[in-house]
Amino acid sequence: MDDTGLQDAAIFLMSLGEEEAAEVFKHLSPKEVQKLGETIARTRAVSHERVDQVMQRFTNTASSQSLLVSDTDNYVRAVLKRALGDDKAALLIDRILQGGDVSGIESLKWMDPLSIAELLRNEHPQIVAAILVHLEADQTAAVLKNFTERTRNEVMLRIATLEGIQPTALKDLNEVLYKVLAGGDKIRKTSMGGVKTAAEIINMMGTQIESSVIESIRDFDPELAQKIMDKMFTFEDLLKLDGKAVQLILKEVATDQLIVALKGATAELRELVLSNMSSRAAEALREDLEARGPIRLSEVEAQQKEILKIVRRLSDEGQIVIGGGGEEEAFV
Repeated sequence: MDDTGLQDAAIFLMSLGEEEAAEVFKHLSPKEVQKLGETIARTRAVSHERVDQVMQRFTNTASSQSLLVSDTDNYVRAVLKRALGDDKAALLIDRILQGGDVSGIESLKWMDPLSIAELLRNEHPQIVAAILVHLEADQTAAVLKNFTERTRNEVMLRIATLEGIQPTALKDLNEVLYKVLAGGDKIRKTSMGGVKTAAEIINMMGTQIESSVIESIRDFDPELAQKIMDKMFTFEDLLKLDGKAVQLILKEVATDQLIVALKGATAELRELVLSNMSSRAAEALREDLEARGPIRLSEVEAQQKEILKIVRRLSDEGQIVIGGGGEEEAFV
């Protein structure tokens, strides 16, 4: 979308109102959300003629909705929180409203994990942690798998103990990510990293790597390791959910994906899933599970983690409630 298109889209969304604009934002990519948010934040005054021109392009919208919001900063905050939830919105709001250029970080989101690992391999673990917390948990987990065990564990420890990001912490990577800190000295410390972030990343790793990382953190700080485990949610923890939650999850999962994931599940979890399906669907799934031959463990884990993404999304949306693992041995 060119600059004119972005400006028109921003004017249109500001004319819609928070609720309707939030519905639009839900269907945009993170990059599109950021670009539109930045454009809205920069928009202070628009002529009535320009508004009318924009509204004519969107004939399905009532022409009476032509008044723009008076406080664009609060508008951006409200719309992003409605569309993305508090946690995801927080990652974008400060960047948008305070002029931070994150194009360097954005470019990492389009790179394959091995390339990112190679890019960061010789950097200090603290710098690597500060960079990786900007990425999605599954991408960060994939990057860390390409590091040595020692480096991976050091980075995860720093992510778990990270209390925020100061722009100056990223300056050592200026030669690679120089655009990240354009005007960065003015950016507030943002809420990134911490126990929850560490738990989400570790959830995306294979079982063997998970155990190694947790044990390494436990050696450093047993209490911290327990806090992380309390925030983790594994595939077998679906047993802790009630029937209604399981049914909501199953509506989002493809049948073939479910078959592969259940090949590595306990009999108890299989029965929980089957008991929350119609008798016909349950019978068909039983037959498919019996007919399916051996499947690689890596493929099973991959599908289980895809289902866990659905679980976390439904949890973030408030449709289901997931609990921590407490002191369950299953997390060790």
